[in-house]
This record gives sequence, structure tokens and C-alpha cells, in this order.
Amino acid sequence: MSKVALQVTLEARPGKEKEVEQFLREGVNIARGEQGTRSWFALRFGPRKFGIFDTFDDETGRQAHVGGELAKALFARAEELFSTAPQIEQIDILAEKHS
Repeated sequence: MSKVALQVTLEARPGKEKEVEQFLREGVNIARGEQGTRSWFALRFGPRKFGIFDTFDDETGRQAHVGGELAKALFARAEELFSTAPQIEQIDILAEKHS
């Protein structure tokens, strides 16, 4: 079972919504290569509000992701794509269900 997660909230700059969406769609390819990332979701909450939710077996996997290529790419383009800095929350998972 995954024990920890990250929730990242992103607000696209006006006019950058399509670029943010494309960045997130391509991000899954990087996430697939991360050994410790168990699940990774790119989300759209509204016209300019996006998010990422990912899960990990343990803190080691989460920290590897935070220091990994996807996080580097996100922060390298943050000023260009987002109206505010990405909001990152570290979450403990209490239970999960898979189909």
C-alpha cells in the first residue's frame, strides 16, 4: 500500500492554459520512469486551476520524486506558466482501494 502522497495545486497564467495542460500530459512519461512513484495523476479543476496527485510507498520514494526530473521541469517553467508558485502539500495516506 502507498503510505504517502503529494498534492500540487497549479494556477495557469491567463493564456497559458493549453501549455499547462500539455506540460502535464507529457509529465506522465517522466513519472512512469520513476521507480518509487506508485501512481501519478494530472488534474484539471477549472479553466485555470490544475493539479498533480501522486503516491509513494514511503518517504524515500516521495523525496526521490521531489528531487527528480519532473519536479525540476515543473519549477524550471513555473514563472512562465503559473500565476502563483506551485502549492505543494505532503499527505499521509490512511487507506486506499484499487479495482
